[in-house]
Amino acid sequence: MMKVDYYFPPGPPENAAAAARDASEMGYDGFFTAETQHDPFFPITHAASAAPELEFGTAIAVAFPRSPTVTAMTAWDLARQTKGKFMLGLGTQVRGHVVRRFSSFWSGKPAPQLAEYIDAMRAVWDSWQNGAKLNYEGEFYKLSLMTPFFNPGPISHPEVPVYIAGVGPYLSALAGTMCDGFHVHPFHTTAYLDQIVLPNMSMAAAAAGRTLDDIEMVTTVFVMTGTNDEEIAQSMEPVRQQISFYASTPSYRSVLDASGWEFGPELSAMSKRGEWDKMTSLVPDEALQQVGVVAPIDKLASTIKERYGDRVQRVGFYTLGSVLMDDQDALREVIGELQS
Repeated sequence: MMKVDYYFPPGPPENAAAAARDASEMGYDGFFTAETQHDPFFPITHAASAAPELEFGTAIAVAFPRSPTVTAMTAWDLARQTKGKFMLGLGTQVRGHVVRRFSSFWSGKPAPQLAEYIDAMRAVWDSWQNGAKLNYEGEFYKLSLMTPFFNPGPISHPEVPVYIAGVGPYLSALAGTMCDGFHVHPFHTTAYLDQIVLPNMSMAAAAAGRTLDDIEMVTTVFVMTGTNDEEIAQSMEPVRQQISFYASTPSYRSVLDASGWEFGPELSAMSKRGEWDKMTSLVPDEALQQVGVVAPIDKLASTIKERYGDRVQRVGFYTLGSVLMDDQDALREVIGELQS
């Protein structure tokens, strides 16, 4: 069974209540937020009050600008409010944003730092739930003070699932070692999953006495669809633009390498020259078909399920195309077929 999630678009947190009710009525399983123009946690308080039957998660919240204790407290409160239906999704971001946008410390070791961050949060949760003395000491974080006045106490669902997002082998391995889930970046291919993400995750999980069944895979999909060839072709162009942007970023070069695509360096050079409008000419239809899902509406769900098989357990829609966005009945049918 595949779960289908709604991704709350950037907007004021108070808009999340109506969005969650709509998502529930459409048949979505989960409601995810992101850290872009607004805090990722505040919308969930509105959404969970409006549609408590949904599951909720951040995809993602940036970890390093927040102390482990700050994130632990926010997640604890959301786990309490949602009765255990909250999934804490974390990401590292890149140095430029952590240092220049957040004025926070960048260790240069994002994967080890994130691993320690998660351990530190779990130590805080253990102190609240079980009364354990807080005494965490690592390379990046040291926590040794938790007085009763600042201790929120135990909750009914203390096992807060921790998901991380990442690109490449190191964070894939970290997810296999110690996380409950992994957010696959929408810019991916099955070749990338099979060559990079899943093997590294599987090896790390085995070394930790776990299996891939212990890690839930989550992603969003570039959907290019319509009722005829013309509508499908129209839906491909915005995705081509988005892919040209991601492919120009060196951080995502491993996705290109997995499929043998060599247009990444040229796209990077064009982006530095500000030639954004010309970049789409380098992205072939083959890339759209492998990065996203191209199919008529009546075959969309089966194509997504065939694409991912057992690789991914939760999907959302990064793009839908105007035709499917305007046809709520068709979208509801696609969601139901994915879940069946």
